Formats: sequence, C-alpha cells, structure tokens
Amino acid sequence: MRKAMNLFDMDNWQEIWTALKTNPVRSFFTAFGVFWGIFMLVIMLGSGRGLQNAVYQGFGDFATNSFFMWTRNTTMPYKGFKRGRRFFFDNDDIVAIKNNVREVKIVAPRLQAGGYRGASNVVRGKETGAFNIYGDYPDYMKINPVEITSGRFVNNNDVKDYRKVAIIGNGVVDALFKKGEKSIGQYIRIQGVYFKVVGVFKSKKKGGQAERDANSIFLPFSTMQKTFNYGDKVFWFAITSQDNIPASIAEEKVIALMKQRHKVNPSDTQAIGHFNVEKQFKKMTGLFTGINILIWIVGIGTLLAGVIGVSNIMLIIIKERTKEIGIKRALGATPMNIISQVILESVTITTLAGYVGLVVGVALLSLIDKLMVSSGSDSQFFLHPEINFNVGITALLILVVAGIFAGFIPARRAVSIKPVDALRDE
Repeated sequence: MRKAMNLFDMDNWQEIWTALKTNPVRSFFTAFGVFWGIFMLVIMLGSGRGLQNAVYQGFGDFATNSFFMWTRNTTMPYKGFKRGRRFFFDNDDIVAIKNNVREVKIVAPRLQAGGYRGASNVVRGKETGAFNIYGDYPDYMKINPVEITSGRFVNNNDVKDYRKVAIIGNGVVDALFKKGEKSIGQYIRIQGVYFKVVGVFKSKKKGGQAERDANSIFLPFSTMQKTFNYGDKVFWFAITSQDNIPASIAEEKVIALMKQRHKVNPSDTQAIGHFNVEKQFKKMTGLFTGINILIWIVGIGTLLAGVIGVSNIMLIIIKERTKEIGIKRALGATPMNIISQVILESVTITTLAGYVGLVVGVALLSLIDKLMVSSGSDSQFFLHPEINFNVGITALLILVVAGIFAGFIPARRAVSIKPVDALRDE
C-alpha cells in the first residue's frame, strides 16, 4: 500500500468500476453533466465555424487587401469650380497611380455598360437576355478571380489590339445557348456589335453575388472604351495594396492623388466614393473572434457546472466510503495513495464522459454536413460545420485538468479523516 499509485494496476480500476456501478443512476447523471457540457461546446464551435465558412465563402478568393474607388458629384467649390461638378477618372490616372503611390500593387480600371449594376441587352440568334457588361484588364482576375471552366480570360494582347472577344458567365451560356451546345468560338451581339466568345467562367462565391457573376460578360477594357465611345473614361478602379501594407494607407494616398489631379477640394469627402474590402473583412474576422470567445465562455461555464457536479458526487462517495478509507489508512496507505485514487476516479468520470460528448458532437456535425451536401443545399448562412482537431484535443485536456480539480477537494476531505475516526464510522 505504500507504493505510489500505478495507472496499470487492475485493482485500482476494479475499485473505480465497483464504485461507479454501485449506484449506476447517480453515476450516469454525474457523467451526463460533463457529457452535455463538452457536447454543447462542440456543437456551438461547429455552428460558429459553419457561419464563418459561409461568410468567407461569400468572399470567394477576393483579394482582402483591396479597395474600390469611383467618382461622384463634388460637394464643395474649389479653384473656380462650383459644387455639384461631375468628373470622371481617365486613362492617365492609371499611370499616375502606378508611378506615384508605391503602396499600390495592382491597379485594375473598370468599365460597365449602363453604369453600376446596369444591364445591357445581348443577342445570339433568336435568344436574347440582359446581362452585366464589364470592360477589364487581365489584372482584375488577381483581385476578384472567377473559375474559368473553358477557354480563357482577357489577356494583354486583347487589350493591346482592341480585340472584340468576350468571356461569358455560365448563366449567360444557359440563356443564350442550348444544352450541350459549344459556346467557345461562337459570336454574341452586344449593342449591335459582334464579339467572339473565347472563355466561359463560373463564380467562386455564393448567393446573390454568385448569381450576378453568372450573368456577367467581360470584354477587353480598351475594346469597350473604343467600341462604345467611352473615350478615355474609367468608371472605377479596383486596387490592391502591397503585401504587408494596409489597404487603408494605399486608399488614402490614391484618393488624395485623384483629388489633386481632378481639382477636387481636399476636404470634400463625398466627391470620390470608395469601398475598402480589407476593413469589411477585418470586421467580419473580429465578429467571429468575438463569437468564438463567447462560445468558449459559455461552453467552459457549462463544463464547469458538470465538473462541480462531479466534485459534489465525489464528496458523497467519500462520505459513504469513510470506513473503507480508514481501513486503507490503518493498513499503511499514505495520504498520496488516497488522494491519487480519488483524483483518478474523478478524472476517469470526466474524461470518459467528455470523450463520448466530443465523439457524439463531432458525429452530429458530420451528419448535418452530409445531409446538407446530399440535399444540394447551397446556403449563404451556414456551410460545412466542423471543429478543428486541435480544438478537440484542447477540450479533452481541459476535461483532464477539470477532473483533477474536481477530485482535489474530495481527496483533501478523504485524507483529513483520521483512521481511528474512520473505523468508528457507522
């Protein structure tokens, strides 16, 4: 009895098993508190991940260090110009941004027929439809990429040679071509001008944005300027910052440069509209970080409730086994023998119950994911609920530590009983 406790001693495990099966109902509900705590923690973490996956899927492979910029009416007079003046970016601005703002990495000017979210009539044979028409440089693919399913995207030669080529979305294919009909090499008519289809793409996003992408057509930027008489106008810019430089810094410098070039009052905050993707992405990241922290707080609180239940039950068990403990002490068991036995019982209960809760929780998340996939669900709000393997291991380690603490107070109570008093207990 004077030896330190051996985890591989079958007598110790037999004693634990006997203690648990003596009152199976009590043992079950004691373990259920821990099971429920880890189960709820797993379900909440998995659900949070499902929400996060859906939101990030909505971004697709969008460059998160990017921002967009467009012109609006001025709201302040400046250098002889009245307020309310309308102005446009131009081709010279492309070069000016690249040469004067070193924080910028990619500059992609854009055009859109009909303005923002405007649609243009497109015809092929007897089929017709209204689609979004964009004029782009190849670099736009590095900012907001799409998946090319056949053919190719706009290239530099298309822009240089003013080629009349088009890259169409899968929604355009469905509307203008028969099922199984080859689209590459065919011609479509946009505002009376024929363009050869050289590529087909589909969106990497989900939801409404994916639908807009599917019903879009990309043309070479220079071709669209010349063909539709846009002169040297640029409707808006998509820009990314250099690696490790916040997009907001590049955004601020580019806007200041554009105000200077187009004689806009430096204090006029409304003349140039802009949207910073990086800021929105950081907000979403911060939101999900907060959600995960809240989940851990609630989950650990639920676990603690279960662990406290284990500790209370262990105190009851110690009281019931007072005489047994007295006999062990009389036969030479050290306080450490008693403490380690009680703590081992507590850790066994919490670890086994927690492991079952972890397995059941992961299994349920996996089942939900499979049901969503098999049903063809394409939710914008919930996608692939799961938990990280390291999170599962962390939860189990928390359970082991919690089991030690749960057994510590009952163990101290057990060794505080004098052998003589324990033997006299009825």
